Amino acid sequence: MVCALGSAVCFGVASVLQAVAARAAEPGTGGGVDVALLWRALRQWRYLAGLGLDVLGFGLQVVALRTLPIYVVGAALAASLAVTAVVASRLLRVRLSRVEWWAVAVVCAGLAMLALASGEEGTDPGPEWLRWALLGAAGGVLLVGVAAGRLPEKPRALVLGLGAGFGFGVVEVAVRLIDGFDPADPVWYALALGGGAAFALLTSALQRGSVTTATAGMVLGETIGPALIGVVWLGDRTREGLGWLAVTGFAVAVAGSLTLARFGEPPETRPEDETPRVTGAGPRPQSG
Repeated sequence: MVCALGSAVCFGVASVLQAVAARAAEPGTGGGVDVALLWRALRQWRYLAGLGLDVLGFGLQVVALRTLPIYVVGAALAASLAVTAVVASRLLRVRLSRVEWWAVAVVCAGLAMLALASGEEGTDPGPEWLRWALLGAAGGVLLVGVAAGRLPEKPRALVLGLGAGFGFGVVEVAVRLIDGFDPADPVWYALALGGGAAFALLTSALQRGSVTTATAGMVLGETIGPALIGVVWLGDRTREGLGWLAVTGFAVAVAGSLTLARFGEPPETRPEDETPRVTGAGPRPQSG
């Protein structure tokens, strides 16, 4: 659980750095999967620093996924938004509303319930078709990005966020299915393709449209699906008689994270202002 929470801290800080870099990058073609935009973002030190934290967070996530049920790790990763909100309020003097402070408390309460109710990770290897299904799902994430580029501005951010969440969800399940290095195992290719596609879609989502909407979609995409796969096919269980507490804790943690979705984007400041201000949840004029 310590590794899962440490991963959430890394991802929470990294998302802010990457959002700053994505917003500063020159807009691209408007497509859903914009590799050129990702390349331009990679030229900025903030994005590289965010990637460094992502690598550290991923290492902690792998340890957590190998010892805890997927639904616990997924909820902990969604809590990265609470981490971002608290850090912004302390270091950047961003004001959180009373509802948002309650949301932070709700996320913590949900994680506490999950910690109490979760059992050990499942030991089932899963059906063989699941490995190929993951590879197909990873390819589907790329198709979602291409289709999102043709959508109107408002639904585009949500679809990009959901697609990124599905890609990160593929990574979560793939980590559980890996059993030694085997070049013929489709799980390794699903891991690489799903993670790469998710990063590309998330970068586009952060630069175009409402980041609040995109982040909310990402939280839903990376938590619900992997949690169900873990329970149905990988043998993830709860402690005896505490299944209701685990379900409640998962729902509470995800709901609290969705309330904090606006912190998927960094606070902005103007040089003439003494205190930072937080942008609204709506799209930016330049993000169309």
